[in-house]
Amino acid sequence: MMAKRSVFSILLFFMFFGISKAQFTVHKMVHVGYVYQNQSFAELGGRLLFLKNDDMIYRLGVAGMIGSVNGQFAVVPKIQGDILLNFARNVDLYHSIYFLAGAEATTKYVAPKAGVTLFALIDFTGGYAFPIDQAGINGKELKGLNFNFTINLPLVMLHDLLK
Repeated sequence: MMAKRSVFSILLFFMFFGISKAQFTVHKMVHVGYVYQNQSFAELGGRLLFLKNDDMIYRLGVAGMIGSVNGQFAVVPKIQGDILLNFARNVDLYHSIYFLAGAEATTKYVAPKAGVTLFALIDFTGGYAFPIDQAGINGKELKGLNFNFTINLPLVMLHDLLK
C-alpha cells in the first residue's frame, strides 16, 4: 500500500512540474463548494491555477472540509491536484467546457476524480475514495463514491469587485 502511494505521489509530481519547462502564468483562487463522501461537507480553500495556454491547465489546492459527522463537528484538511483539458480549436463556445482529471487526499482517504468544469470556474466532479484511516471520523469511515460541486473565485476578480 505504501509503495502505491509513493508511486502515485511521484507520478503526480512529474505530471505537474516535470513535463514542461515553459513559463507558466499563475492565478490565485479561492474556492467554496459541497462535497459528499458518505457524509455532506462544505469545502473552503485556495487554489493555484497554472496556465501556459488554454488547452491544458494545472491546478493545485488546499482546503478544509467542514461538516457534522455522527452529530459531532468535524474538519478534515484536504490537498488536491487537477489537470483541465480541452483541445477544441477555433470554437469559442465549446472551448469553455474542460474535462477535469485529478486526485485529492485527506488524512482519512485518497480519491481519484474526474468531471467537467465550465471556464475553470464551476466544477462538477465524482470519484471513488480509498480509506487511509480505518477509524474514520467520529466512528464513520469515509470511503466509496464521492461527488463534488465547487465554485472557484479568482482573487483578481474579487479584488476588482471590492473596489
